[in-house]
Amino acid sequence: MSEFEYSDRLKLLPEQFFAKLVKKTQALIKQGHDVINLGQGNPDLPTPDFIVEALQEASENPTFHKYSPFQGYPFLKQEIADFYKKEYDVEVDPASEVAILFGSKTGLVEISQCLLNPYNKVLVPDPGYPDYMSGIALVNAEPIHMPLRKENAFLPDYDNINQEDLDLAKLMFLNYPNNPTAATATREFFDQTVEVARKHHICVVHDFAYGAIGYDGEKPQSFLQSPGAKEVGIEMYTLSKTFNMAGWRVAFAVGNPSVIQALELIQDHYYVSIFGAIQAAAQKALHNGQTAIQELNQVYEQRRNAFLQKAEEIGWHGGTSKGSFFVWMPTPASYSSEEFAELLLEKAHVVVAPGSGFGTSGEGYVRIALLDSEDRLTEACERISKLPLFL
Repeated sequence: MSEFEYSDRLKLLPEQFFAKLVKKTQALIKQGHDVINLGQGNPDLPTPDFIVEALQEASENPTFHKYSPFQGYPFLKQEIADFYKKEYDVEVDPASEVAILFGSKTGLVEISQCLLNPYNKVLVPDPGYPDYMSGIALVNAEPIHMPLRKENAFLPDYDNINQEDLDLAKLMFLNYPNNPTAATATREFFDQTVEVARKHHICVVHDFAYGAIGYDGEKPQSFLQSPGAKEVGIEMYTLSKTFNMAGWRVAFAVGNPSVIQALELIQDHYYVSIFGAIQAAAQKALHNGQTAIQELNQVYEQRRNAFLQKAEEIGWHGGTSKGSFFVWMPTPASYSSEEFAELLLEKAHVVVAPGSGFGTSGEGYVRIALLDSEDRLTEACERISKLPLFL
């Protein structure tokens, strides 16, 4: 069998840090162990029935059995614009300021191909979602890491970024509510971001994947709520987390028309849009989903509270979670994040994601996904309490 060499671009892709952890987890499960998996970000609850029923009904429409319009159906773009007006009081032009995406992961990789050339500089959060780096690697651009530290509420400190890097940067990735730190951003921070982006001519890409999930009565801020945000960037929003539609692969970008046009141009060459029935179901979700959003948010908040309360009881202090479906927990002082994650997997059969897998500034933490029942989350803490970690 002939073997063919990968392209230089494919060789640039970063190694999947979590592949080893997934392999070990699967091995334990095959051995018959009861593993509590809090390490992955895959929603555990089903898509609401009214959305599934909308897909079933739309699937019978022969119009959707043909190729969809290259840039998506206008009815979904209009619904997205209506959703932003209803949820955030932000005006969006459906014709020029909305792009439909095959999941936000795809858009987050594509955007680097749209706007960056080799050796361009791009600002990325550290720790941050690993696929930002995948898109950057494919164009051989240069990442400039913005540390997210507890003392600054896990927000970038623009005053501590080298001014030359700001002048040369073409793109900036942000993500609030944040994966992995579970922090949220303030209106003041986004206002400052607009000022920085305008001054240095940087395109901001705000990954709003967890935009529907905020706690303690605080609704997460949309970047586009800040005046001038559409002049300097876009926001990407996915239905994966808001409506438990991860497998449906439907998301969208909203904001700056030139960036939206670039995304649609590259997708014209990759795809012929999403199956029309999924677009119809997505329209129904955005139009009628307010109750579902509130109910899901309540579930996650109850899980967060149950986990943090039990963690405190066993002496595991310092966890934070203001939004997203994650909790960011400190590791014991004598362990690296990877060592701690391996110990929990091997001795307690609890999977957590080591913070170092999200960037060097993630060292000292692990990410807990609130994607199991309250009983299983508290059981995970009980198993961990049997280890001599928090005496």
